[in-house]
Amino acid sequence: MKKQLFVALLTLLTLPLAAYAQSHEYSPLVEKTVNYKTWNLPNLQSEKNSDLRELMKDKKLVMIVYFAPWCGNWKNEAPLAAKLYEKYKDNGFQVIGVSEYASRDEVKSFFGESGPPYPVVIESESRQDKSKTPHYAYRQLTEDHRNWGSPWNIFLEPEKVNKKGDVLTEKAWVVNGELIEEEVDKFIATKVQAPATAKTDPK
Repeated sequence: MKKQLFVALLTLLTLPLAAYAQSHEYSPLVEKTVNYKTWNLPNLQSEKNSDLRELMKDKKLVMIVYFAPWCGNWKNEAPLAAKLYEKYKDNGFQVIGVSEYASRDEVKSFFGESGPPYPVVIESESRQDKSKTPHYAYRQLTEDHRNWGSPWNIFLEPEKVNKKGDVLTEKAWVVNGELIEEEVDKFIATKVQAPATAKTDPK
């Protein structure tokens, strides 16, 4: 009897952990008013600043993903972001990571010795900065009411952004959460004029 009670208790204790490990925050790709501004931020690897306009140069579509390296939902999306980048980079697709609310060392540790497959810059290094970042302000404009907002994705078409001034674009396509692979794959393929091959998860 005692053994049965122990097994039942153990099951109850592990269920929440299992649910958390499998949880996702998928969100659709939606066009929103965001008033997205250009930036010049420290690069993770070179420790020099990277300019957004320079990173977008000669690209057809740029996906900027804001993430916290300790975030479970970002850990879910990270492999997909790398997969999409690898698939479409030769067609003019660029991914740029913007790290939030964690130290440079934490971000480096997340990507490992090989480093990130695409450029990564750092906007903030402390959780105390949450309500002070441009990332937070953009989330308010796009009605993203999550606590930390990681990941948060925005897509820019370099040929259509303002050539001068701080504001690159008034409206943009954003994802207030994790990417839905099939939807985003088709969107990217259309913008860079490449075939999309993503398949719907049978689950």
